[in-house]
Amino acid sequence: MKIDRPYPQLTVTDKGARFLESHPWLYDGEVVSINGEYENGDIVDVISRKGRYLGSGFISENSRIRVRIFCRNASDQINREFFKRRIEYAWKYRKDVLDDTGSCRVIFGEADGLPGLTVDKYEGVLVSQIVSYGMERIKDDIFQSLREVFAQDGIRIDAIYQRNDVAIRHLEGLEEYKEYYWKREGFEEKEVIISENGVRYHVDYLDGQKTGFFLDQRFNRLLVQQLARGKKVLDCFTHTGSFALNAARGGAEKVAAVDISASAIEMARRNAQLNGLSIDFEIADVFDYLEKVNKKEYDIIILDPPAFTKSRDTVRNAYNGYLNINKQAIKKLGKGGYLVTCSCSHFMSQALFEQMLREAARDMNVELKQVSFSQQSKDHPILLNVEETNYLKFYIFQVA
Repeated sequence: MKIDRPYPQLTVTDKGARFLESHPWLYDGEVVSINGEYENGDIVDVISRKGRYLGSGFISENSRIRVRIFCRNASDQINREFFKRRIEYAWKYRKDVLDDTGSCRVIFGEADGLPGLTVDKYEGVLVSQIVSYGMERIKDDIFQSLREVFAQDGIRIDAIYQRNDVAIRHLEGLEEYKEYYWKREGFEEKEVIISENGVRYHVDYLDGQKTGFFLDQRFNRLLVQQLARGKKVLDCFTHTGSFALNAARGGAEKVAAVDISASAIEMARRNAQLNGLSIDFEIADVFDYLEKVNKKEYDIIILDPPAFTKSRDTVRNAYNGYLNINKQAIKKLGKGGYLVTCSCSHFMSQALFEQMLREAARDMNVELKQVSFSQQSKDHPILLNVEETNYLKFYIFQVA
């Protein structure tokens, strides 16, 4: 059936058509032809060889992901109101699933039908990151709609800051930069203080990692808080101290926290002072530090490393890295201790991560008794058909 729409039509291979039935990305190798004039970042309709409408999305001339689909309904009018509705749906979802939306992820890219866009809310400051050429082109409408949606709920937004300082933007032909998009008159540029699980944090959204804070571990940190009472806890790769702080707030007998980054440890110390909590911080390589730890010195060891792999090509090396660090932790815990371990790379699948854990347990001649398994916080929703949205794996085991 011929489709009468105002957008250029991009025809895909049969393989590409099948893939697009369950995934929003079209790769460059699946493009057969393009009918109509377009500019980089324009909206295009994607159709099968037989003319069946498959969806509409942003076209990219530079990326292997040639089109990011965001609309599946040929009757939709794609305009500013269309994208504002997406933002309204996303915000309503956060209000439904979170008790506290003071600080949370408001937009999670494809999972919210807004490909290439991340927006985090730290009280009155919105921090955005855009990795799609098409989304960069319409950001004026996006940011204005965000302000309108929050205003409808009586929420004051003081600033919108752009953390577009990620190398992946180069794949879309975009430059890296950091700057305010907008700020309210009289707004003072400074760190934001947020509260989560009863713990307060300084958030450096200007220069901190990602957009300033790892919001995806919200409920996992609470699990540690609930487990820590009366125990001695070691938080490895502590970054700005979030798991250590939750352990201390939960009534741990002793908390130590280690990270190789001096600036991260300095922020962690400030966060401990902000909460009136006593934690022993040390700047050290975690692998070296664990070698010096005495067996059974700690009842809980937390492993929250940065992603050991950001591509499929390095998964084997990452597997070995996870294996080594988990074996070290198991060795130091001894029987009855608790191993808290996770991976934030979607390339390290749940099946592969569990394979690694079984190998670690076998090599150390122990059983790992699973206490809990969880994933990223609910404000980072997972689309079952989009594996890229499913990335965080978080386990608590007792060494049995």
